[in-house]
Amino acid sequence: MAADAPTILATSGGMVASPRNKWSVGPLTEYAVDLAGVSGRAPRVCFLATACGDQPAVIRDFYDMAQESGFHGNHLSLFAMPNVDDIRAHLLSQDVIWVWGGSVAGLLAMWELHGVGDVTREAWEAGVVLTGVSAGSICWHAGGTTDSFGPDLRPITNGLGLLPYSNGVHYDSEEQRRPLFQRLIADGTLPAGYATDDGVGLHYRGTELVEALTEQDGKAAYFVERGADGAAVETRLDTRRL
Repeated sequence: MAADAPTILATSGGMVASPRNKWSVGPLTEYAVDLAGVSGRAPRVCFLATACGDQPAVIRDFYDMAQESGFHGNHLSLFAMPNVDDIRAHLLSQDVIWVWGGSVAGLLAMWELHGVGDVTREAWEAGVVLTGVSAGSICWHAGGTTDSFGPDLRPITNGLGLLPYSNGVHYDSEEQRRPLFQRLIADGTLPAGYATDDGVGLHYRGTELVEALTEQDGKAAYFVERGADGAAVETRLDTRRL
């Protein structure tokens, strides 16, 4: 099966601490898998760790999480060469594509080299659910804020643009994120967009936000736009606890 409309769950979370493994699948990722509408078999979940250089330890952690959660886990690596012969066929055969965090600039560059961005758009349009955390959230949007270039955050403006908004991640936990996101929207570097505290996700159906969701109490999502006076205006959104 496939989702009945193009679906993205863009998050600053999706994994939780585990007593057995390094991580367990969190409520946000479980919800993303549920959105795929799979029944009668294990959901096929493809993991992309491009943003952290396809680190073997991170991929190993994914397989531990997938086994624990009953997913049919698989992955796409691009370093040092793709691990599958046909990237398009591999990604289009999935129920969910889950993208990990790290360098969103590096992710976008590698995806451009290998055509992954175009394929994820095709998969999204075909009903494969796209999800991810941090870099794996920003990538679906027009752009956002990133530490890809160093400890002082900078804008990234060449996101895939499946969603026509900017995206701010880790909004409550990294002190540079909120003021820079607002400043970039106020000066027109980034379009209006949505930001998430840690543990919060944005569920989009097509290009419309359906709802904000959280796996932690007291956390929220926000819409930030440029006001009539040229200053950023932030609106806290109703955020449903999973």
